[in-house]
Amino acid sequence: MALSHSKEPLDAPLPGVVGDSPAMRAVYRLTRLVANSRTSVLLVGETGTGKEVIARNIHRLSARNEGPYVRVNCGALTESLLESELFGHIKGAFTGAVDNKTGRFEAAHGGTIFLDEINSMSPKVQVKLLRVLQEREFERVGESRTIRVDTRVIGATNRFLEDEIEAGRFREDLYFRLNVVPIFLPPLRERTEDIPSLAGFFLERYCDENRRDAPEIPEAILSKLKQHDWPGNVRELENCVERCVVLSHGQSLQFDLMLPGQERRMRVAHGKPGDIDSLIQQLVRAAIQKMPSEDGNLYNHLIRGVERELLEQVLPLCDNVLIKAAARLGINRNTLHKKLAEFKSPLVASEADV
Repeated sequence: MALSHSKEPLDAPLPGVVGDSPAMRAVYRLTRLVANSRTSVLLVGETGTGKEVIARNIHRLSARNEGPYVRVNCGALTESLLESELFGHIKGAFTGAVDNKTGRFEAAHGGTIFLDEINSMSPKVQVKLLRVLQEREFERVGESRTIRVDTRVIGATNRFLEDEIEAGRFREDLYFRLNVVPIFLPPLRERTEDIPSLAGFFLERYCDENRRDAPEIPEAILSKLKQHDWPGNVRELENCVERCVVLSHGQSLQFDLMLPGQERRMRVAHGKPGDIDSLIQQLVRAAIQKMPSEDGNLYNHLIRGVERELLEQVLPLCDNVLIKAAARLGINRNTLHKKLAEFKSPLVASEADV
């Protein structure tokens, strides 16, 4: 059973979650407050913010912690498959139904069911879910017998359901049933103070897995990590740290491999033409986003910004040797030298390529 009288502070970090920022402490507090109730919970946050980890902690801290914890990714299944997965079916209910199947709601009886990407549910499945939340009952696909269950529902979405309701894709009555206690998971860009502890946590994990010593991450690297906007959130940061550990040669870690954007540099060096086209599109979009909307010199600024970014991506791949970089770019070495001088690059004075 859950320890409802634990002396642990409500805002203390939860198992499996790294971060001590005010935004995360608010998440920890809400998680503990809601855990021992029977109410439905809606986790709202971008992809990679750790919604499932919070869902598992809600289950662990609840009076249902000895019951099953069942996870379903609603976005990974078609309507018919999701309906069968959630509610089960009987033999012969549809083509391919060769046996009776117990649904996930039945499997989660006495415990918790976590419905990830709940915004992806079709209207038909939404109706059946609403009934389960209201009446605690449903029928298997192809069967008229009613099944009653005692299952706590935790939903998760990477979109604001209010917008989905306005667009006609999500039922308002289902939203109100799910949204009793919403918990918002902050994106990593809004809790950058947690990045050093997160990076250190992942570094320990992957160094241990790869039988390497885990060194301290240099402050210069941590500073650059904090400057990134992390569209993939904690999951993206974890991938960057794992890549650094796996691809580093020798005894020392090559910390530059931990920086976001290294995968783009690899595509420039080894990618197919389509990959490079994709990179160019990314660079153009990034340059436009940085431009003031009232600027009337967009073309020149855009070309200059993309050109500079291209040189910054290619030069490290060529060990900062200008002859190699010029050959890779398909331009004259003197032209490359002039471009670097325009951008006031320290490589202009380098003698590495002499």
